[in-house]
Amino acid sequence: MPVRQPAPGELEPIETASRDEVAALQLDRLRWTLQHAYDNVPHYRAAFDAKGVHPSDLKSLADLAKFPFTTKKDLRDNYPFGLFAVPRTQVARVHASSGTTGKPTVVGYTKGDIDRWADLVARSIRAAGGRAGDIVHVAYGYGLFTGGLGAHYGAERLGCTVIPMSGGQTEKQVQLITDFKPDIIMVTPSYMQVIVEEFVRQGLDPVQSSLKVGIFGAEPWTEAMRREIEGKAGIDAVDIYGLSEVMGPGVASECIESKDGPVIWEDHFYPEIIDPETGEVLPDGSEGELVFTTLTKEALPVIRYRTRDLTRLLPPTSRSFRRIGKIVGRSDDMLIIRGVNVFPTQIEEIVLAHPQLSGQYQIQVSREGPLDKVGVRCELQPGVVLSPSEHQEVVAWVTHRIKTLVGISTKVEVLPTDSIERTLVGKARRVIDQRKR
Repeated sequence: MPVRQPAPGELEPIETASRDEVAALQLDRLRWTLQHAYDNVPHYRAAFDAKGVHPSDLKSLADLAKFPFTTKKDLRDNYPFGLFAVPRTQVARVHASSGTTGKPTVVGYTKGDIDRWADLVARSIRAAGGRAGDIVHVAYGYGLFTGGLGAHYGAERLGCTVIPMSGGQTEKQVQLITDFKPDIIMVTPSYMQVIVEEFVRQGLDPVQSSLKVGIFGAEPWTEAMRREIEGKAGIDAVDIYGLSEVMGPGVASECIESKDGPVIWEDHFYPEIIDPETGEVLPDGSEGELVFTTLTKEALPVIRYRTRDLTRLLPPTSRSFRRIGKIVGRSDDMLIIRGVNVFPTQIEEIVLAHPQLSGQYQIQVSREGPLDKVGVRCELQPGVVLSPSEHQEVVAWVTHRIKTLVGISTKVEVLPTDSIERTLVGKARRVIDQRKR
């Protein structure tokens, strides 16, 4: 059954529990998850047996390190329903990834899973300052993507009024925000930039809209982008984290009173940070790859799922649970340019640091003979017009900053507003790596 939603300003008891109480709950739930997976999923039984471990070997939380990892390849190899731990007839809903890099990764939910998911997204919206009666404008895509329906059910669970707009139709997004006067918007940060630009294009001041809070997720974003959006839209921007393989949005979410990194809802997900090369578990505070084990999932328990997101585990602040730092990149989309490790977020920080540039950018990588060639396309702020000499100064500034801070040479293009293709739904395509072709 869904949990009772706390009164305004009230927290759930687990959110203020001691770390010992949290750890005891995690250990109990982790034992259940391992046994549930071993008993009902042939893949996990074979993987555990191959590594010589059994669920009964878990005596402490640290013992989880003895168990094998799960990867996206495992989900694809067991496509579509091979990792389900309940009969298909007990699966109430199926979501799936886009499958752009291979077979889709399919995830299933029992009715209980959906209830818990709604509870956790409701908790996330509440942590962001949302309350029953607020109007929530959902501009995440609906459908197989988990963002739209995950946000929708959570907002309804909290007692909010939901505008299920989905992505795209940017002019209509602005119209509905203007007419319906929502308090909260849930959307990708890159598409929020597009919405802000549309306000300006229509001659409207986005700061004067009814929006107070933006809950942004589904793609990495930086503190520079937070400042950019907050300044232009006049809202508090908070980070919600999730991935479909683990649940969807609401695995972790920032608290509006601190905005110091998404709080992991550790009563439902056990986090680890590992060395992406060796798989060794690293101490809290170390940068590495984020790994999750679900603690309450019935249809699709995942054991030590390698997210490929690079971040750190941080100590609790606003709640009893640990936090994750900003995602600095991914261990599988890191660009290696002439021996230099490059993350798109590094380029984003530089572009956003220039007052005449918007947050829209694109990295294009190609190869000429044995050498990599990198182009960076970025856009001027709406309404900004530069003389030829001023234009060249901006190009030189970005080129120099990338060379100095990132360590690579690039060909920088500074383009007029709306020159780079916009994201209508889902995630922005920031990198075009033609070397892979």
